[in-house]
Amino acid sequence: MNLLRKIFFPFAILYGLITSIRNFLFDKGILKSTSFDIPVIAVGNLSVGGTGKTPQIEYLIRLLSDNYRVATLSRGYKRKSEGFVLADVTSNAEILGDEPFQFYQKFPNIQVAVDANRTNGISQLLSQKIKPEIILLDDAYQHRKVKAGFYILLTAFDDLYADDFMLPTGNLRESRSGANRANIVVVTKCPKNLSDEEQNKIREKLKLNCSQQIYFTFIDYDDAIYNKENKIAVTEIKSEPKVLLAGIAKPKPFFDFLKNEKDECLTFPDHHHFTETDLNEIQHKAQGKKIITTEKDFVRLKDSDLVSRLYYLPIKSTFINHQQNFNASILEYVKS
Repeated sequence: MNLLRKIFFPFAILYGLITSIRNFLFDKGILKSTSFDIPVIAVGNLSVGGTGKTPQIEYLIRLLSDNYRVATLSRGYKRKSEGFVLADVTSNAEILGDEPFQFYQKFPNIQVAVDANRTNGISQLLSQKIKPEIILLDDAYQHRKVKAGFYILLTAFDDLYADDFMLPTGNLRESRSGANRANIVVVTKCPKNLSDEEQNKIREKLKLNCSQQIYFTFIDYDDAIYNKENKIAVTEIKSEPKVLLAGIAKPKPFFDFLKNEKDECLTFPDHHHFTETDLNEIQHKAQGKKIITTEKDFVRLKDSDLVSRLYYLPIKSTFINHQQNFNASILEYVKS
């Protein structure tokens, strides 16, 4: 905790009090939550960013979309549009935001929508000619105006909410007690070889109640990089000089997976909109070398002048153990 965050400690106490009162009012029904007659699964976190929501949403899409009409509903962070937008062939990252546009491109058989007002967004989706049978709410854990039927709370292995504190001293959007709303807690970005003993230590630290389930996942990197036309094995490009580019919350694992001592690593803010100056800087650093970025950044850069040498590395969320139990819990909720 740096000095500035310590100075803001009184504001963190005040912020925690305000969010606790708000949650109390929703819990008691004084503030209204709207429920819907179809399965609504909310995925989110207590902290600010970097817990792996996008690969978790994609996991749920893969699990459900073969048998159900699935829609995702996101806020569309940093998009340049307003209100409710349903993705179509005219959409791009500026209209939808980078993560929803990524969903739209990867999963053409689902509906992808954005709306900061999740209640209105769900109502709009249900008014479509083809209605979804399941709605996945992306980053909506604190959006209490919608009462989801099922809550999945994510917390990163190296930044557990139990070790954190309220903003601005820490990174929590609400107090740790907010975890009580979760049906499932997923500890993300774990080491692949996380032992049963280490998993049990985390269980004890999080102090979940007996009705809550906990699972452990890691980020699984693809064995190839891709662009619009080509695919290259990671083993082929790992040793060659290249530029690694990331505009995500926690880029270090991405860099560590690909880099060698000859690589140039460029870091931009999360959800960054790349300017002409940024693109010129990247071109200058590249000097004809390959530029490898994250999948989320690629959807914002794929129509830029960088495209001729631009590649992305896909990721997915993989369970360390008990994957079938997780799947069964989701499918049981949906069927009920």
